[in-house]
Amino acid sequence: MGRLVLLRHGQSQWNLENRFTGWVDVPLSPKGEEEARAAGRKLTQFRFDRAYTSVLKRAIDTLRIVLEEIGQTGIPIEKDQALNERMYGELQGLNKAETMRKYGAQQVKLWRRGYEIRPPGGESLKDTAGRVLPYYESRIKPDLLAGRTVLISAHGNSLRALVMDLDQLSPSEVLELNIPTGAPLLYEFDADGRASGRRYL
Repeated sequence: MGRLVLLRHGQSQWNLENRFTGWVDVPLSPKGEEEARAAGRKLTQFRFDRAYTSVLKRAIDTLRIVLEEIGQTGIPIEKDQALNERMYGELQGLNKAETMRKYGAQQVKLWRRGYEIRPPGGESLKDTAGRVLPYYESRIKPDLLAGRTVLISAHGNSLRALVMDLDQLSPSEVLELNIPTGAPLLYEFDADGRASGRRYL
């Protein structure tokens, strides 16, 4: 039975500043680095066969810190922009609180959490799923079917798109889904590749 650990990167500098980040390649904050170390301490009982990450440094650095913490820096790692955060378009770099004052809290919630609604010039969660899920099916799921243990270090919305599929959530249910930074989420799979259990570590 394959096992999959999903890990949203630790707090980034723009998470700290309450900014929309998207594809802007900002680093981890000091708290984010500590969140990554803490995640590693929760994963010491795992022996990972391989890891996947986006091409953005906050996810790459989170993965590096975790693997250093658990002494598994030699495993194969694949980086792909299919796992990048959703692209927030014209909102990237804007302060979230200021954006809510300008457009209203409900509109910003729909931009951030909704399934089909795109922020101006950006991607919807549906768009994000359109690149995350084919990548998962072609690159990651075969590892799970082979019984391997896999770690993905990615982002709030790329992971929400994957969790929506694994948990069979509706667009209205995914509106309330939030994945915290630095909190490993373990999925176990049956022989057919279906998620048979999940829990935060």
